[in-house]
Amino acid sequence: MLLRRTRPDPELLTLFDESGRNVQRSALLLRDLLSDYPERANLAHDIVLCEQEGDRIVHDIHHRLAKRGSRRTHLDSADVHALAGALDDIVDFAEECADQLALYGVEAPMEQAELMAAVLVSCSEQVAQSLRGLRNGLDVGAQLVEIHRLENEGDKLQRAALADLFVAGIDPMIVIRWKDIFDTLECAIDACETVANVLEGMTLKRANGRHN
Repeated sequence: MLLRRTRPDPELLTLFDESGRNVQRSALLLRDLLSDYPERANLAHDIVLCEQEGDRIVHDIHHRLAKRGSRRTHLDSADVHALAGALDDIVDFAEECADQLALYGVEAPMEQAELMAAVLVSCSEQVAQSLRGLRNGLDVGAQLVEIHRLENEGDKLQRAALADLFVAGIDPMIVIRWKDIFDTLECAIDACETVANVLEGMTLKRANGRHN
């Protein structure tokens, strides 16, 4: 729970802000990769760098939390771990999707994947804004609502994409490969919603703390 008589940890909040910007960058890179593959296959390396940066930020968050101790931060330690993990998952899934394109020998992107990547970009923008709001003590309710809406849109796109695969009568191996890619994109979008869920819980605890 949020504890009274404690002050926000600027360093911890700055790390979450950095993580949000890293999430946004990885999503933008994946969108660009999918929109012009394989011509811009080199962008996959940049996504790997984002994944490595994400790991570094998670390590720093855990180190900072351990250094201060849960009794000296205004954020619940379980929330900090959950939020850091969900943010890391977004970048991990983006990197996995980029890797799948090369692993499966994809010759050209599918429109449905590009649409899902666009939703991921929009989600990542809302995630980054939410974390800036968390850092600055702002109301992030509008961003969280939008993330949930975008996640629903991503679900619909995934279902439609899978349906198109199975009715198109294409090579079964291509179906399997693109199903995996669509699933990975959806996992990245779902991880954005997990971030929103954690932030909602943190917001409620903060509100309750003010009234205790």
